[in-house]
Amino acid sequence: MPRPIVRFAVAALGLCAASAVLAATQKPAPASPQQARSTAVKTKISYLTFLPKSYSVKGDKVPLIVFLHGSGERGTDLNKVKTWGPPAIVEKDPDFPFMVVSPQIPDGEWWDAFRLKAMLDDVLKRYNVDPKRVYLTGISMGGYGAWDFASRYPDYFAAVAPICGGGIPRLTSRLKDIPVWAFHGLKDDAVPEQESARMVEALKAQGGNVKYTVLPEAGHIEAWVHAYGEAGLFDWFAQQRRQ
Repeated sequence: MPRPIVRFAVAALGLCAASAVLAATQKPAPASPQQARSTAVKTKISYLTFLPKSYSVKGDKVPLIVFLHGSGERGTDLNKVKTWGPPAIVEKDPDFPFMVVSPQIPDGEWWDAFRLKAMLDDVLKRYNVDPKRVYLTGISMGGYGAWDFASRYPDYFAAVAPICGGGIPRLTSRLKDIPVWAFHGLKDDAVPEQESARMVEALKAQGGNVKYTVLPEAGHIEAWVHAYGEAGLFDWFAQQRRQ
């Protein structure tokens, strides 16, 4: 058996020598002008909270509505958020049966789903909220925010009601298992009705559970006045529960 062993040893030495020659002839890779770095990003978001009369820390869990305002309510004065929608309603109706969380973003900014998720996670930890009864709605810019937030984090919501909004139609595939009720005025001169229509059509194509109310004579503001009033949106929310 000595010859095979010798041949193997000679072959191995030859391979090592060839590798050494190849390594010697190759030029070292040039140093990259880029360096890897990382940073921790902290976020802060201010919001209003309303607690229903039935709320207690150790009692039954309460349903929650998250409301996203429009571009006109941006800033640092939270009182501006009380102009429309649920935060306006609870100022006059102390018997409103939902907890309401109404965040505000600074001037010049847009709704960011990552920051909203961080806020909602904190709210769900702090308050005695039923995680199967969390509802999302928004108006105008907040309608866009509602479509986007729900599309990116659908597992949080029992139902969604975007009003006078729009978004990225391909993301609606993530919403096909969530009840959605969209509203828009046909005479809206701020956000074209087609913005909502294309989201609804995309969601329908995915087999989604979606209702769409188009108000033929309504403009921008009238759409959410109707949705939060005579349309019965809050009663509809109360019928929805996340599986």
